[in-house]
Amino acid sequence: MSPAKDTEPARSRLRAAEHLKRTGDFRHVYRNGNRARGEWMTVAACENGLDRTRLGLSVGRVAWRRAVRRNRVRRIFREAFRLERAALPNGVDLVLIAVPGSAPDLDSARQELVKLANKAWRRYRRKIEERGREASET
Repeated sequence: MSPAKDTEPARSRLRAAEHLKRTGDFRHVYRNGNRARGEWMTVAACENGLDRTRLGLSVGRVAWRRAVRRNRVRRIFREAFRLERAALPNGVDLVLIAVPGSAPDLDSARQELVKLANKAWRRYRRKIEERGREASET
């Protein structure tokens, strides 16, 4: 490990509770959430009922055949999430789906993540509000 990482405070690292791991969690986001697509990723967002935002990654083997490339994309997406955590909506499950092509650089991934996560979250909230209005009208 590099010296910079050893001196990094523990609170800035991603905890296990901030990762989506179970298939059911991913399925819930895919079925109930809303998506926003960008140049490097598609972000699916869905409310999780918790006080924290959780991250799930989907980097397909078909699109990214070499494991080294897939892992690099995952590392970049995880780091972008870690660095931009404060700018992301709270209480949301986010699944980042890598768009096939060349791997993004960290700065591009950070900017796109914030923009797309907020866009997907706005769409999700709008959908929930519309369902609430429809239910109250009947």
